[in-house]
Amino acid sequence: MDETITPAERVRIGLSGWGDHDDIYEKGTKAGEKLGMYGNVFPIVEMDNSFYATPSPERMEKWAAQTPDSFGFVVKAYQGMTGHARGKSPYPDSRTMFQAFRESVEVLRQAGKLSAVLFQYPPWFDCERKHVDILRRTREWMDGFPLALEFRHQSWFAGEMREKTLAFMKEEGWIHTVCDEPQAGEGSVPLVLEATREDVSLVRLHGRNTAGWHFSGQPNWREVRYLYRYSDKELEEWKEHIGKLLEKTRECWVIFNNNSGGDAADNAIQLMDMLGMKTPEKPPGQLSLFGEGEL
Repeated sequence: MDETITPAERVRIGLSGWGDHDDIYEKGTKAGEKLGMYGNVFPIVEMDNSFYATPSPERMEKWAAQTPDSFGFVVKAYQGMTGHARGKSPYPDSRTMFQAFRESVEVLRQAGKLSAVLFQYPPWFDCERKHVDILRRTREWMDGFPLALEFRHQSWFAGEMREKTLAFMKEEGWIHTVCDEPQAGEGSVPLVLEATREDVSLVRLHGRNTAGWHFSGQPNWREVRYLYRYSDKELEEWKEHIGKLLEKTRECWVIFNNNSGGDAADNAIQLMDMLGMKTPEKPPGQLSLFGEGEL
């Protein structure tokens, strides 16, 4: 590993989505202009709209063109590919669905802007042989693409399964997604500061709103689940956690998903500052990012 590269140069920090973070945009910014402005603030983004519908290759081309050459997308896998989808599928079969998604993300890969495809599985996807088989099939059908894996059922990391799960991910080439989330029973996973690939680890910070974590089914469940602001102390802890991950992997990508109350951007820039990274200037008319007492 190149000793001249500082830890801060091995960390990329960004947000989940680019449309909901008003504090980083000039007032009156149109929706179609936000990604281009986002790319001037953060070097990486989690594309979450791909979870609800697979973007067309043409749309991917447009998004790739709006971002800097060094920019990276973590593309969230379409919900039908991870067992989240309900109702009639828009695809005739699973292979067609995966092929459509491959054609979509291939555009970003060709542009050099695909960081990873994130497969986040639901809380009912527990540690069973049939689910291991699904992971193997997914890895096969997505061959050639960098894939990140996130669980939402604690059985994958319970007892002796912890080491077996990590060994499986190393063997299959999955990027481990390290999660910071409420410890709220079976439907959440513990903090596992381990890398499964030498090149990169992914961190997703969901907040610690324990009361709102299992609010699914309610009309405003997203607003409640990710309503959380990390404190200075908690971010200092994450500074140390990132340092430990960098002892095991070359790069660390950090995505803030605590979007509900508008806290993600502030927290992300706060962590960038703690790590000695260059932080962006506030846009005209926006004071919340850097006003005294705001962070």
